[in-house]
Amino acid sequence: MSAVKIWLRTGLVIACVDFLFASALSVYGYGSTFARLWQGVASVPLGPEAIGGGTRTILIGIGLHICVAFTWAGIFVLLLTRVAWLRRAAASLPGVLGVAAVYGPLIWVFMSAVWIPLFTHKPPVIGGRWWIQFAGHIFFVGLPIVLTASRALGAVPGTKEGSLP
Repeated sequence: MSAVKIWLRTGLVIACVDFLFASALSVYGYGSTFARLWQGVASVPLGPEAIGGGTRTILIGIGLHICVAFTWAGIFVLLLTRVAWLRRAAASLPGVLGVAAVYGPLIWVFMSAVWIPLFTHKPPVIGGRWWIQFAGHIFFVGLPIVLTASRALGAVPGTKEGSLP
């Protein structure tokens, strides 16, 4: 399987899994709404007026989410195809869990402490919700990315699907 196909598959999986995680957490965990979540995502680059902006800003938020998911999937696939020690680390299910336990939270820390503050000019609020996201990114971001890409590459024994030419 080519690196592009692995990236597309991994990006699609993580976009869907994280979409479901974020939506469920927002609605059922925080008592918010689906619309408020995705308008909140859109408000990062568009500003606070995106909140309550209707279907257009919901779709912009979801579109941004998809772009971010494919970006992080692409970064991981690129690293996985180029860095031998990472392939070795992700060559077993315990290794996949270990890599996911680093990569998922790394994504959350970068997004919350660097990327979002670049747009909002506000530091992150590190409280209970921040730590829930930190932990959730292990299982609902890192794990789907690492497992999908490693499996597609044929790096995890017993789950071989393909390999790069």
